[in-house]
Amino acid sequence: MQNKNMLRRTAIAAGLLMAAGLAAPAFAADNYPSKAITMVVGYPAGGSTDLIGRLVADGLSKKLGQPVVVENLGGAGGVIGAQKVAKAPADGYTIMVGANNELAIAKLINKAVKYNIGDFTPIGLVGSQPMVLVASHKAGVKNAAEFVSLVSKNPDKFSYGSSGVGTALHLAGELIKEQGKLHMTHVPYKGVAPLTTDLVGSNIEFGMFVLSSGLPQIKAGKVVALGTTEAKRSAMTPDIPALSELPQFKNVDINSWFAMMAPKGLPAPIAAKLKHALDEVMASPEFRKKMEEAGSVVADPKVDAGKYINAEIAKYAKIVQFAKIEN
Repeated sequence: MQNKNMLRRTAIAAGLLMAAGLAAPAFAADNYPSKAITMVVGYPAGGSTDLIGRLVADGLSKKLGQPVVVENLGGAGGVIGAQKVAKAPADGYTIMVGANNELAIAKLINKAVKYNIGDFTPIGLVGSQPMVLVASHKAGVKNAAEFVSLVSKNPDKFSYGSSGVGTALHLAGELIKEQGKLHMTHVPYKGVAPLTTDLVGSNIEFGMFVLSSGLPQIKAGKVVALGTTEAKRSAMTPDIPALSELPQFKNVDINSWFAMMAPKGLPAPIAAKLKHALDEVMASPEFRKKMEEAGSVVADPKVDAGKYINAEIAKYAKIVQFAKIEN
């Protein structure tokens, strides 16, 4: 009899624990957030991803009523920061604003990357901006048509630079090569600054920039803008043609984008709260103005971030295969 009572008490206790466990996510969501949130940015302070991450963090702090603290965790092109978020508890208190480099490209070119897009819960796209193909004055070309003519007639004679192997800029350059059937050498630089120095000094003929990084040099007349990389001209620079306006480049449509992510398994109610807050931040005229000043266009909140990123990965995989890119 005593054993039966003990078994009954054990069963009741187990049932209470199970009930408590089942109720915990809903309770957590109802009270979320109840403390500060950490937003990981996988780059040092001052870069484009960091700037956008801080704009989002500031807006979320106001909407959610708790501090959203940016943690810069630079290294390996954003991979170190993304890896931390992928391994973090799925409780909504560790999130990130990341770019296509670490979220969509890194795994394609580096087998050492220990996460994939399935290790995240996509919250929403934040924004994007095109890249731009530029020429040094040494190249002697003034538009994309002249660029194609010159490079086609001189296979393997010219080089283009990017900010590093496997970056979105590198993939954009390889897409241009593939679409135009052009033979050029890729020169990877350790960032935009040394690439800018060599282009301005005419030590390399061509280069790829994110539009916001290249625009100061273009406006100053230090390099020549040949075309942007999205399907249509950028509203920021309506005077710079899109490369896709040339028949050879009609399928060139690639950009640099930013997304807010959380660890895999984030409870749906918490994900919904974060998405709602992000949408409200992105709808703010002040946020939109600051994004434009940073060279980016605010994303359409109706776009399914998960589907978008998976489509981008498929696009990048074809470029990586064509260019045989490994890092």
